[in-house]
Amino acid sequence: MYCQKCGKEVAADASFCPGCGALMRTAAMGPGYQSEKTVSPFSRLAALLLCFFLGWLGVHRFYVGKVGTGVAMVFTLGGLGIWTLIDFIMIIVGGFTDANGKYVLDWQS
Repeated sequence: MYCQKCGKEVAADASFCPGCGALMRTAAMGPGYQSEKTVSPFSRLAALLLCFFLGWLGVHRFYVGKVGTGVAMVFTLGGLGIWTLIDFIMIIVGGFTDANGKYVLDWQS
């Protein structure tokens, strides 16, 4: 196995790279750990536009399949705008996920 940061060969059971000290990605990091981001089939551009124009209604959350939190946003008017702002920023930086936990990253779907 090789370090993803410096490229040095590392033992398979090592937690850190001996060369640069980077954390090694292993199965021991627990269930649900994903070494790479899985990409959602939903469009990031569509989610961004829905959030910008109708975020206070949670339409972007309905779009990606998060119906429960979409309903909550309807009743709280997007958390009085704060929840909408946070979602908008998360979509821009690539941290927004769909109902399956996949990241909404593709701009063109």
